[in-house]
Amino acid sequence: MLVLGGTGEARRLAALVPVISSLAGRVSDPRLPDGDVRVGGFGGVDGLVTWLRDNDISAVVDATHPFARKITANAFEATSRLGLPFLILRRPGFVQEPGDDWRWVSSVAEAAASLPGERVFLTTGRQDISAFASCSQWFLARMVEPPASPLPQRIQVLLDRGPFTVDGELALLREHRIDVLVTKDSGGEMTSAKLVAARRLGVPVVIVRRPPLPDAPVVATVEEAVSWLGTAGA
Repeated sequence: MLVLGGTGEARRLAALVPVISSLAGRVSDPRLPDGDVRVGGFGGVDGLVTWLRDNDISAVVDATHPFARKITANAFEATSRLGLPFLILRRPGFVQEPGDDWRWVSSVAEAAASLPGERVFLTTGRQDISAFASCSQWFLARMVEPPASPLPQRIQVLLDRGPFTVDGELALLREHRIDVLVTKDSGGEMTSAKLVAARRLGVPVVIVRRPPLPDAPVVATVEEAVSWLGTAGA
């Protein structure tokens, strides 16, 4: 069986059942799951079809980041061609609570065009930072690895990797006088501390909606994925 992605869910699944894990290779020092691991792309749908066939894969679980739209679409197409069982494992998205001031948008570009503040805490990742290059606001951009140009003219890059604590996020927002947070609906406990901090300080949050999923089975937990694998005969 092949598991796509290096998310926490993917690593937990790899610790429970024998799998080959595939990482995109976008992070130079990823947290590796248990078992066999391959790093890098497949060469599109045709390349993935060939790899699945050559490696006698019995099922594919897509446990990638909720915004990894391309690999999800490619995996769905490749498994459809081969008639292989395909499952999407996605942790639940964020849930708005009383006191939250959330502004939903459909894309990173829309987020850049609708910033309700002047000092922005940007947590959408280094691959999306170019969308904010023409913005006049000041940015604190947190990511795991340095971004490539173009960048906003006024920016401070913070290289860090979670998990983060609510107290730490509160201190960060106060220190930098942040008046708007921009993030994606990635879900998960590891990324929710910043939302709690924003709620407590009354900071508005611009949240990018998740892209739509293909017409495939979807589960929210590793336990559900393990159960599905049993019924799929993988």
